[in-house]
Amino acid sequence: MSQPPPLIAVCARILTFSDEGKRDAFSSSQPYSRAVARAGGVPVLVPPIHELTDNALTVLQHFDGVLLPGGDIDPRCYGQEPTEESLYGIVAANDELDMAVARAALELDLPMLALCRGMQVLNIVLGGTLVQDIGNDEHWMREHSVKLVERSIIADIVGDTHLDHCHSVHHQGIAELGDGLVPIGYSEDGQLEAVELPTKTWVVGLQWHPEDTATRQPQQQAIYDELVRRSARTLSR
Repeated sequence: MSQPPPLIAVCARILTFSDEGKRDAFSSSQPYSRAVARAGGVPVLVPPIHELTDNALTVLQHFDGVLLPGGDIDPRCYGQEPTEESLYGIVAANDELDMAVARAALELDLPMLALCRGMQVLNIVLGGTLVQDIGNDEHWMREHSVKLVERSIIADIVGDTHLDHCHSVHHQGIAELGDGLVPIGYSEDGQLEAVELPTKTWVVGLQWHPEDTATRQPQQQAIYDELVRRSARTLSR
């Protein structure tokens, strides 16, 4: 019998007043799941429910990999008061789920791809802080290039130290780097765009959204392919 595809936990969001009978719902942007599926994995949404958050370690034992998606996070999560009007979409239950899942994934040493807000969550759970607003819109709904460190995880995946078509949708960035995180990629304006955690088997944080251009850029899809490939190794343990 062939090995089943790896299950990738995708943190969901609370969606209010959905089209389904005007009831509240749990949701996730489709490109995340589609990129996982193209890579051969099975995306499974983990909703921000307290019972799941409180038992994240047990929940994640059923999964082979983790995807932390985008958005803003409450500055109180890293010891600051909100000071920027640009903060948006902050929901305490979402913050609690993402941080609990990130911590559990690290403890279980699951492959984890942390994107945009996800990279910021990863930084926070490792003791880092954020810039609440970087002060420009150069990374809001923009494609740009990223310069990668040689022999870094992402450089090895894409086969180059220069990666184009990195679609960013963020106005925040990393300030103080979390314990153990290593910077591995910067945009032309000096914004930190990629980190890795060498103390774990495969943990990567990207400030951009590879799923947004993955259908037309094989190098971006390759990042998801590697997440699923690494997660398949977890499955075969």
